[in-house]
Amino acid sequence: MTQPRVKICGLRQASDAVFAAQKGVDAIGLVFYPPSPRSVDMATAKEIAQALPPFVSCVGLFVDATASQIDKVLSQVPLSLLQFHGDESPEFCDQFQLPWIKAVRMRPNIDLHQQRQHYKGAQGLLLDAYKPGVPGGTGDQFDWHRIPADIAEDVVLAGGIDCYNVQQAIRQVNPWAIDVSGGVESDKGVKDRAKITAFMGQAKPNLFNLPSKLLNHVEIKGTPSD
Repeated sequence: MTQPRVKICGLRQASDAVFAAQKGVDAIGLVFYPPSPRSVDMATAKEIAQALPPFVSCVGLFVDATASQIDKVLSQVPLSLLQFHGDESPEFCDQFQLPWIKAVRMRPNIDLHQQRQHYKGAQGLLLDAYKPGVPGGTGDQFDWHRIPADIAEDVVLAGGIDCYNVQQAIRQVNPWAIDVSGGVESDKGVKDRAKITAFMGQAKPNLFNLPSKLLNHVEIKGTPSD
């Protein structure tokens, strides 16, 4: 079993992004989808991206954006990777000269081998719960037994993951990476540093020893002092 990479998505403050990096995240996600409560404007996105320390990836999330909209973001925000959550074709995703991943919502009877072949240019598939009309970020968990073991190394696992079930997710799926958003929030779009600390302590237990009392208090809203 490999140590999965961790991405925290939906960051909206540079200080939270730096805090997450200090706790060991491998990537942070910026949402460029205005209907989302986690979306960021261009100035904020640029500030967050420029605040990140070395070797922490900055991922841009898009939902059926036009090529010109994505190019405008790329002209101002130094993104490392693109994440597509809509009905984008492989050809569309390939055109920006950056690595990319494709979100796949786990509809009934979806064939993940077929999806992996269809999006063969992607660095991986982000698997998320399916909810009609919602492109992602539902906070719902799907049945992880539906993921074939032979594609686990291409999987970024998302959907309903928090500090209480992330170790189970890692043991059961053995994904390449874990993507979390709502699981480290006190409210939609509001990251909670206690929950980030608790989550990272469970996702990467070898990185630091997490005080057991912290897990008992992650429901408390607010941001503890650094």
